[in-house]
Amino acid sequence: MATRTFDTAPAGAPLLLKAALPAIPVIGKLPGIRHERGGLPDTTLVRYREVCGFPLSPALPATYPHLAAHTLHLTLMTDTAFPFTPMGAVHLRNRITQHRPIGPDETYDLSLRAASLTPHPKGQLVELFSEARVGSELVWDESMTVFFRGSSGSGPEPTTPPLEGLEAPTGPVHWKLPSNLGRTYGAVSGDRNPIHLYPLTAKAFGFPRNIAHGMWTKAKCLAALSPRLPDAYTVTVEFKKPILLPSTVVFGLEQQGDRTVFGVRGTRKPLPHLVGTIVPH
Repeated sequence: MATRTFDTAPAGAPLLLKAALPAIPVIGKLPGIRHERGGLPDTTLVRYREVCGFPLSPALPATYPHLAAHTLHLTLMTDTAFPFTPMGAVHLRNRITQHRPIGPDETYDLSLRAASLTPHPKGQLVELFSEARVGSELVWDESMTVFFRGSSGSGPEPTTPPLEGLEAPTGPVHWKLPSNLGRTYGAVSGDRNPIHLYPLTAKAFGFPRNIAHGMWTKAKCLAALSPRLPDAYTVTVEFKKPILLPSTVVFGLEQQGDRTVFGVRGTRKPLPHLVGTIVPH
């Protein structure tokens, strides 16, 4: 796939429409639709901090550059040269390394590439790598593991998942999540996937109700841990059961030497929604 350069982040809404079209019968087979097998405004940053619970800080939240990367992900996956249709893709894992804090006034260049197409028992996995650089300095990078369902190319994963066997800790902190959380986060992040917006739109994709964004959950966890975060660290999460909205979830953490283990579980049923680790970099 050819390299494409953007001076500004592409608009999210048209890309979501482009992402949805291949899933529509007949329309999805039309030529041009069929797939062949920095920084954001200050008002967005303020609103992002509010929605995710980050305190005021002289640096960007470590998850904030993901907002700009998200539209690049859509641009990549809606290109007809990409071998999968994006609707129905599942974000399984996410790793972010903050090499140093990024100031809100700094300008950084963001790049994205797809690599490491690997089998999964129920389909295939694609790794999406993003990097943010201030000049030539690498300040932030992210790896997203995205699952695409299908029988072609399926098989056992060639390597053990990074958080395999790790349990989400339990804790006393309860978060009450409103039914409009997906719309609120979608408005600030640009991720308006129908599964997050309304019960009706989520049911069209097999969910009983709309679900919380995985990256909101990760950001909310980092916000809760922000007083103890070092300047440079790697945070890795595995997304488990989706969080149906509205609901109440439990956040917990456990210190294991230099590694912080954290997680989110349900209240009525202690099913894990997310498990993650933070390691100083």
